[in-house]
Amino acid sequence: MQVADSDPSDQDTEQFIEIDPSGRFGRYSDLLGAGAVKKVYRGFDQKEGKDVAWNQVKLRNFSDPVVVKRLFSEVKLLKTLNNENLIVLYGFWRNTEHNTLNFITEACASGNLRDYRKKHKRVSLKALKKWSKQILKGLDYLHTHDPCVIHRDLNCSNIFINGNIGKVKIGDLGLAAVVGKSHVAHSLLGTPEYMAPELYEEDYNELVDIYSFGMCLLEMATMEIPYTECDSIAKIYKKVTSGVMPEAFNKVNDSELKGFIERCIGQPRVRPSASDLLKDPFLLEVEDEETDGSA
Repeated sequence: MQVADSDPSDQDTEQFIEIDPSGRFGRYSDLLGAGAVKKVYRGFDQKEGKDVAWNQVKLRNFSDPVVVKRLFSEVKLLKTLNNENLIVLYGFWRNTEHNTLNFITEACASGNLRDYRKKHKRVSLKALKKWSKQILKGLDYLHTHDPCVIHRDLNCSNIFINGNIGKVKIGDLGLAAVVGKSHVAHSLLGTPEYMAPELYEEDYNELVDIYSFGMCLLEMATMEIPYTECDSIAKIYKKVTSGVMPEAFNKVNDSELKGFIERCIGQPRVRPSASDLLKDPFLLEVEDEETDGSA
């Protein structure tokens, strides 16, 4: 059978709404997700022949040029990160005509962990441990990176999974802070239900990610977003800063799991690092998974 030569002007290319400056990546109109400042579209890598996520940030949402400059420098840093439990960033550029920052990341076939967990109501404690170990490996890489990187917005909607191989990856590093040797950051960002108390005081370090991870694990275990009993951010803030646990915590029946979550969301001075948690007896029985070959 003879295969026809592909013509760049053929109808297949017309499916793309937009093509990146290099001509490698194409964007479809299908929206995969949307946040306050970013939209994520289905994209395609024509060179490798695989799906990708096309992330688009409208820069008009950032009035301060210093913030825009920092946004670019941080995306540039993310391009240098290389860990199997972080979403890969393939490239980025600025579209001056539409005033957008665009960046291409890998796509995870099964979507985010929140939706995946809702689809699969029967998940064993062993599976939760496997997911946890992979998330912590990603955080350990970020926190021990030079310079240190704090995610600051870790929650189950920006942790992604390839369900066919059980591979979990941290994504959406758009709010990440590069803090260098001091390991201290000073801005209020994140998702309220997952934010450590010290984040509200705007003086914190990478251990805020461990607190958020603890809340992610609580959601994974209960399929309930922490503090759903609160009907306002002010009420969440009051409970978090007073050290009141979310009601979902009382629904965790396994004492070992409960204790592990409690260690993650404890006071900063006693909160363990990602490296410490990877050595915790709770996770020791979980063998390292074979990698899927992606970086």
